[in-house]
Amino acid sequence: MWTNKTAKMKDWGERLKKVEQLAEAFHHSPVIPRYKPRLWPCQPSSVWKLFHRQNMAIGFARSCKEPVHVFALEKENAVQGQRIFLVTSYCELWHYYRTFPQSLMHCYEVIPEGVVCKLYFDLEFHKPSNSEVDGKKMVSMLIQYVCEKLQEIYSVECTAANVLNLDSSTDDKFSRHLIFNLKNAAFKDNIHVGAFIHAILQPALDECNEESSGMHAELTGDGTQNKKRKQEKMDLSFLRVKKEDGHHALFVDLGVYTKNRNFRLYKSSKVGKNAAFSLAEDNEFISTPIKGVSSEESVFLASLVCNVSFTGQKILTWEAPEDCALRTKRLQSKQFLPSGSHSLSGCLTSPYQEVDDFVLTVVRKDTIQGSIRRWSYFASEQLLVYDIAKYRWCDNIGRFHKSNNIIIVVDLKEEVWYQKCHDPECRNFRSSSYPLPQEICMSYIMMMDEEDQAYMMDEAGNIEPSQAPAQVAPDQESTSAWVEGAEDDREFSECLDNFEVNSSEISDELLLSCIEEFH
Repeated sequence: MWTNKTAKMKDWGERLKKVEQLAEAFHHSPVIPRYKPRLWPCQPSSVWKLFHRQNMAIGFARSCKEPVHVFALEKENAVQGQRIFLVTSYCELWHYYRTFPQSLMHCYEVIPEGVVCKLYFDLEFHKPSNSEVDGKKMVSMLIQYVCEKLQEIYSVECTAANVLNLDSSTDDKFSRHLIFNLKNAAFKDNIHVGAFIHAILQPALDECNEESSGMHAELTGDGTQNKKRKQEKMDLSFLRVKKEDGHHALFVDLGVYTKNRNFRLYKSSKVGKNAAFSLAEDNEFISTPIKGVSSEESVFLASLVCNVSFTGQKILTWEAPEDCALRTKRLQSKQFLPSGSHSLSGCLTSPYQEVDDFVLTVVRKDTIQGSIRRWSYFASEQLLVYDIAKYRWCDNIGRFHKSNNIIIVVDLKEEVWYQKCHDPECRNFRSSSYPLPQEICMSYIMMMDEEDQAYMMDEAGNIEPSQAPAQVAPDQESTSAWVEGAEDDREFSECLDNFEVNSSEISDELLLSCIEEFH
């Protein structure tokens, strides 16, 4: 009996040794996962997902741990107005933008709702209806006027060297894009950009609106009073142009400051048009050199409205009178909120309600009830930055500040949060990073199957609707590869079969000890 048991143990030992050898072989030569290309070794794995709906693309981008953004693509011969939405990184897009200019030549940046962005303008007029107008001079005067307003209202310095001037004019139409790359300043979102532009261009808007009423005033004797009011206003008559029907309009398109706006990219044209945006002849913009980035790519990066870094940014805001009134009303009614509810100091919630709620738990301790005064979202780094009110605890000094408030920064990509300060002595301080609660972390869905995409781009750059791969018989090469490894697989299978047959005679203690010894 003992001899038989000893023989079985010896047989088990030999089989275990084979399993250990196989395990060691797999450890040194693992079965590799599906290859995901990189532009170069220092870059993260590539992300290139195509969707048929904009909200699906934005949702995926927000849940992605990679620094990705949403772009809209127009295809030739597609239904008019139909667009495909691409999620990828800036560097990835630029790489394929140069490689496949034909399939990506009608590309737009999607400016997501609530995202910190640059000041930008879309300028245009009909050339035949404005033969006497000097477009270049108008652009120069507008840049100078806006720079003066930025200095006057926000104390932000700006010159023509900070303004990227892109041109896509044709014989029939004058068309420009201006993107203000301000030093350490950006707007809270494009809604605030639009409110600011509406406010500073109000005199020109009034002139257009009063065009017909001005003629009536002269006939009724009120012309002197009307003329006096016009003299008191800033002279922005240079912004008035004529439409094809002869009516006056503004040189500035005020309709490009809406939620999730699609803004055409540098080097892209509209479908059916050959006029792509390029550097204007009168462009004075000077890009900051970046190591490893070509001058052409630096222009591309500067043209992206949402390409704004969190570091050192002064966030500019502009609220319309009705928004201020609504804010005041909410603040006045705050004391009547039911127990357990909260207000963001009259501000709208961020795109991440769960994160807002968590931040409020951080700044509400004991009898101190902190609140969120304002939030800003930096899409390029996936950072939510909260200005906190009524809670001044600073990790740097280990106590509450007497007057200056703190900042809570939530890194959605790394799924952590940390504290910064408005206090001059703590300006460069950053606390340790603390993990976000698991229940509010963005789900990581990078492993989505290729078949789940609505569209695919092949190696030639053609974008077509995706189709499930057909089931095909294995080819000769794959069959031979299977035969070559069949002997090893058969030996491994026999070893497992023998183990299952004899495992009932081996104690659990012995199995555990063998496993521990192996590890």
